Amino acid sequence: MSKQVNDIIARGEARIVEAPVAKATAPRHQVEVDRNFELPTGLFVATAGCYLAFLAITGAAFANPVLIIPMAIFALFIVAAFGVPAIWTRLKKNGLEANDTDPLTMGQFGATGIMTNTGRLAPRDATIQVLILPVLIVLWGLAAVTIAALV
Repeated sequence: MSKQVNDIIARGEARIVEAPVAKATAPRHQVEVDRNFELPTGLFVATAGCYLAFLAITGAAFANPVLIIPMAIFALFIVAAFGVPAIWTRLKKNGLEANDTDPLTMGQFGATGIMTNTGRLAPRDATIQVLILPVLIVLWGLAAVTIAALV
């Protein structure tokens, strides 16, 4: 609760002290910034490649001048969805120094796996979890193109 201190000051019971002098150093941040996703860059490239492969497969199979603009927009969205995080991992934190950590190399990833919310994942399991949806989307595109060609 707040309380009025005017009467305490008037009675002389308040102790008045000087304001602390602020140091001219940079502020101390207690949270360590780590913009690393811990997965090897190759997995992100493979994921983006699968999405772009889906667009290439469907774009080539259903080639139509009307689809040029939507396919270009989809491709830009995919490039942005993977490009912005790639740029974000290389940003300087607080404008001072670069990100301290680098993504795991394939060798480090193969030796240690990654830590997830539910525990450590083996490299094979993590790779399957990352790539299962993009690969299924490519297979779905191939199935759709095959069905359209046969019908």
